[in-house]
Amino acid sequence: MTGNAPSEASISDIDKRVHSKYEIVSKLGKGAYGIVWKARDKKSRQIVALKKIFDAFQNSTDSQRTYREIVFLQFLEGHENIISLQQVFRAENDRDIYLIFDYMETDLHAAIRANILEPLHKQYVMYQACKALMYIHSAGLVHRDLKPANLLLNAECLVKVCDYGLCRTVSDIAKGEEEYTNLTDYVATRWYRAPEILLASKKYRESVDMWSLGCIFAEMMNGKPIFPGTSTLNQLERVIEKIGFPSEAERKSIETQYSKTMLENLTTGPDSARREWKELLPSAPPDALSFVSRLITWAPEARLTAEDALSHAYCVRFHEAGTELKWPEDKPKPAAELRFNDCEKKSAAQYRNALYDNIRESKELAAIRQKLR
Repeated sequence: MTGNAPSEASISDIDKRVHSKYEIVSKLGKGAYGIVWKARDKKSRQIVALKKIFDAFQNSTDSQRTYREIVFLQFLEGHENIISLQQVFRAENDRDIYLIFDYMETDLHAAIRANILEPLHKQYVMYQACKALMYIHSAGLVHRDLKPANLLLNAECLVKVCDYGLCRTVSDIAKGEEEYTNLTDYVATRWYRAPEILLASKKYRESVDMWSLGCIFAEMMNGKPIFPGTSTLNQLERVIEKIGFPSEAERKSIETQYSKTMLENLTTGPDSARREWKELLPSAPPDALSFVSRLITWAPEARLTAEDALSHAYCVRFHEAGTELKWPEDKPKPAAELRFNDCEKKSAAQYRNALYDNIRESKELAAIRQKLR
């Protein structure tokens, strides 16, 4: 998003209606397009994260991202490993928007940098991330922006996946109508992008999230990113340096309009040897090496699905294969849908109006359910 933050964002910048419900405890962070506070609900005394997005509907791209995040979070509500959007407030100026989330003490990026995760913690983090992805994918959604900063953690090592602004439905991706420039510009932080996205595939699937998860896992094991590329081509070169040049069969599995030219222009070529995971992750146990090797692989269809990953030896101590899945945490959901074709960019006003219509309808449904109880 590209909205501009006020030069001195402070508590006084919060709308009176929001301030009447929440007491600000401290500022958690501030970026180019928003600010997040740790806050306390004045009535329930619950600690929450209060996020204010500046100029959320400044242009169609920002509006689309805001719309996607809120609508998909509402759809995914109920899973313990997905961040809960508790409330949405329309700003008085009708430009900003306020979101109330679960409060989480830190994120995986900070935890990796602080080197505070024990081997058991790492297993538990992966298990929970796979549970969240199984739920997201069962709804026909692809997250598309998995990275350590988007896996939030609390003191009990509970994981909640956040930031659904780049989430898309599988059905919309399958239409292949998204521009390549959009893919390379902002779909997933470069270091965690799957090869098929780097090679400009227009019809990728949920397996791109599993590649990202593999990159996160390797970073958690080594304490630093495994593929820290400086450009799209350099990112591909970093991948080839570690897992070798793709075989002919692997190239066919991710063949795109641009792939042959892009691979030919790399400084690393077909003679690049595949390195052993034991060499790349020297401190990882055998089941961890097996796990990462099934996630970071060129062919999308060869990667573990989120459901299969839950039964892998690395996660199995937390997940017993054959255990009955619980609603709403694990059972597949119906496919998520938006109000209109997400491949066709709408105006900022259309996204804003559709979003507020959706929020109003959700409140009305919640009120009806409350009366029926």
